[in-house]
Amino acid sequence: MNTELKQNIQAIYTKADKLRSIFDLPVKVKRLRELEHIVSQKDFWNDSDKATGLLKERTSLSNLLETWENIYKDLEDADVLLELSHEESDKESEKEVAALLSALERKIKKFSIQITLDGEDDARDALVSINAGAGGTDSQDWAEMLFRMYTRWIDKKGYKCQIIDFQPGDEAGIKGATLRVSGENCYGFMKVESGVHRLVRISPYNASGKRHTSFASVFVYPEIKDEIKIDIDESDLRIDVYRASGAGGQHVNKTSSAVRITHLPTGVVAQCQQESSQHRNKEIAFKVLKSRLYQIEKEKQDKKMKTLHDGKDDIAWGSQIRSYVLHPYRMVKDHRTDFEVGDVDRVLNGDLDPFIEGVLLS
Repeated sequence: MNTELKQNIQAIYTKADKLRSIFDLPVKVKRLRELEHIVSQKDFWNDSDKATGLLKERTSLSNLLETWENIYKDLEDADVLLELSHEESDKESEKEVAALLSALERKIKKFSIQITLDGEDDARDALVSINAGAGGTDSQDWAEMLFRMYTRWIDKKGYKCQIIDFQPGDEAGIKGATLRVSGENCYGFMKVESGVHRLVRISPYNASGKRHTSFASVFVYPEIKDEIKIDIDESDLRIDVYRASGAGGQHVNKTSSAVRITHLPTGVVAQCQQESSQHRNKEIAFKVLKSRLYQIEKEKQDKKMKTLHDGKDDIAWGSQIRSYVLHPYRMVKDHRTDFEVGDVDRVLNGDLDPFIEGVLLS
C-alpha cells in the first residue's frame, strides 16, 4: 500500500475530528431541528423580519452541515479507494486518491474559515476607512495604493462596493477614503485588515532617490443600521394594575386603572396612571417601556462602536500589522502570522486571501 497516501488520509481524519469538535456538530444538528420545527409553525410569518432572519440561519446551518457530510463522505471514499488500489495494484486509482485528498485539503480549509466566521457581526456589511499617516505625500500615495488594492480584492470576491467618502491628497494620492462593502460574511473577512500598513520603497517624490517609509491605516467597522427594532415577547412582561394614587378625578382614584409593566429580562419598569382608562394607561406604559429598551440597545451599540474605535493604533512605526517592501528586496509580510510572499505586485493587485485566511485560522 502507498504508505504516504495512507498517512495523508490519517492526517486528514485527525483534522476532520478536530473540526468536528470545534464545530460542535451535535449542537448544530439540534439547532437545525429546532429551526425546522419553528419554520413549520402556522404563525411563523407573523413577524416577517424575524422569520427572514431564522430562514437565513437555517440555510447557513444547513449548508455547513451538508459541507461537513460531504467532506467526511469523500474522506471515507478515498480510504476505500486506496484499499482497492492496493489489492489490485492499480496505480491509476492511487493517482485518483491523491487528487481526491488534495481537493479535500482545500475543502477542509474553506470549511475551517466558514466556521470561524460565527461572530455577532461577521455576516454584516463593512465600512472600510483608509487614511494616510506619517510620511507626507508618500503616505497619501500609499493610501491610494491601498484603496486600489482593496477595491480589486472586493471585485475578485464578488462583493459590492460604494464609495462614501474620497479626499484627494494635496499633491498626489488620497488623504482618506471610506468604502461601504457588502457581501456574504463581508465584515468577517475584512475585519482582519484593520490596522497600520507600512510601505518601504524608493520615494518617487524625493529628488535624491532615497528609501522612504510610509504609513497608512485601514479600519473596518461592521455596518450597524440606524433603526433598532425592539421585539418584546409578551411572556417577558409582568403587567400589574392598581388604584391610582396621584391627583386626578373621581374615576382615576377609585378604580384600578393604573398600569405597571415590568420587562423581566432587563428589570426595566414603566408605569402610567394619568388616564381614566386602564387600556389607555397600558398603551402609554408600553410605549414608555419600548422607548427605554430602545435607549438601552442604543447605548450598547454606541459602547460597542466606541470600543472598536478605541482599538485603533497610531498610524506610525511600531504599530503595523503588515509591511510591504519594494526596496532593497521585494516582500509582503504579515506581522501577526509571519506569513510572507515575494510577489508584491500580485498582492497589491488584490490577492489578499492568503493573508486574510492566515489570520482567521491562526
